[in-house]
Amino acid sequence: MTIDIAPELSVSEWLNTDTPLTLAGLRGRPVLLHAFQMLCPGCVSHGTPQTQRAHDMFRNSDLQVIGLHTVFEHHAAMTPVSLKAFVHENRLTFPIGVDTAGEDTPVPVTMATYGMQGTPTLILIRRNGTVYHHGFGQQDDMAVGAMIAAVLSET
Repeated sequence: MTIDIAPELSVSEWLNTDTPLTLAGLRGRPVLLHAFQMLCPGCVSHGTPQTQRAHDMFRNSDLQVIGLHTVFEHHAAMTPVSLKAFVHENRLTFPIGVDTAGEDTPVPVTMATYGMQGTPTLILIRRNGTVYHHGFGQQDDMAVGAMIAAVLSET
């Protein structure tokens, strides 16, 4: 699915930030959005640690790293209370939003809006709000770093 302007996030709760984040409020800054589930093996072994490394590495740039806990299965096990424990145990320090539950569907709102195939999903948004990259599954560290550098260098 091709998306030009990144749709706004639909988040029911935020962790690791005192103020809710919006893409509109972040316009002018590149955004790395990592959609994950805490019971997703690929997210736990690769995607979420990679996102924390990106957050740490680009801390002195204007890149905004955001996690999006987008639960589309095992809903009873992946509650916000469980997520808070997961965030604490894995020492995640980037802001994390809980994707709003969908009505009459197990697929959350932001996941559906972006046409995500599953988790992990990495979406990189340019300063002008357009989607630079929308990737499903494990993303290579070097490729992610190169893409981040590319969007950071855009004016």
